[in-house]
Amino acid sequence: MTFSLFSAPEREPSQFVGFAGNRIDRQSENRSDDVLEKAFQDPPLRIMQSRAGRLYLKLPGEAFDPYFTLAEARAMGAKLDHAILLGMSSAGPVVMAPGSVEPEELPDGIKAIDYRSIYTQGLIGEESLGELAQGAALLAWHHNHRFCGRCGARTEMRIGGYKRVCSSCAAEHFPRTDPVAIMLAVRPEKCLLGRSPHFAPGMYSALAGFIEPGETIENAVRRETFEEAGIRLGRVAYHASQPWPFPYSLMIGCFGEALDDDIRADSSELEDCRWFSRAEVQAMLRGENAEGIVVPPSGAIAHHLIRAWATAG
Repeated sequence: MTFSLFSAPEREPSQFVGFAGNRIDRQSENRSDDVLEKAFQDPPLRIMQSRAGRLYLKLPGEAFDPYFTLAEARAMGAKLDHAILLGMSSAGPVVMAPGSVEPEELPDGIKAIDYRSIYTQGLIGEESLGELAQGAALLAWHHNHRFCGRCGARTEMRIGGYKRVCSSCAAEHFPRTDPVAIMLAVRPEKCLLGRSPHFAPGMYSALAGFIEPGETIENAVRRETFEEAGIRLGRVAYHASQPWPFPYSLMIGCFGEALDDDIRADSSELEDCRWFSRAEVQAMLRGENAEGIVVPPSGAIAHHLIRAWATAG
């Protein structure tokens, strides 16, 4: 076994994927029940607003602006009593709050755009996109955990949005992240890509699946690849991770050493599953595949797994 930490690049692969540009100082050790009130009293406060998987964006100048002042948010009826304190940015505190205005009723110069379009079209900067991932995941978790899993009573938000406490039995509930393994099974000169029915036309990607309780990342990679494609894997190597706010997942990207070639795809999961040569994948990355096959967009961790393998020396 070799120790490679000190020879690893200073910028790890995870820093180049979408939603990973968050520079917020979360100040987790300083969270108290009044942190949100203190943030509202801080003049540089910036507020993001979200409703039904869409972020409100201002269009006053050359770029989309995802931030509102406290006065602007109040005027729009933002649900500030359900707001989440993301932390401190270089410009001051950042909060994300549920919006109350329907998309078609927003004032002129403001649009509600879904998270996926914001990400794929690069409508906001990397840092703001990372803040969106943090806030959207937390808001979704709170929406889904309004009642206590122990006694069923209503729960209340605490410490700026990083805990809920049961109003009856006082049980404490903390935000969770769902781990998802996403893996590229490879042989020396070919890799395995699959196509799900919900993919965009012509798109093939790495396989993926949720990691189950009591399971290591490596075993999840092996299990999911075998279940979806019938391919057994040997060695598994971690490559990068990606926050994924749909609704609150962490994509854990790995490479897996394929031990056989015979694909036995699960038709209930995959529309198609194939081996692609390195040359074919390189053409797909250039947008020059003869069949019109493409890979996921450049912000997706699947794209980075595929590119890292296809361009390896």
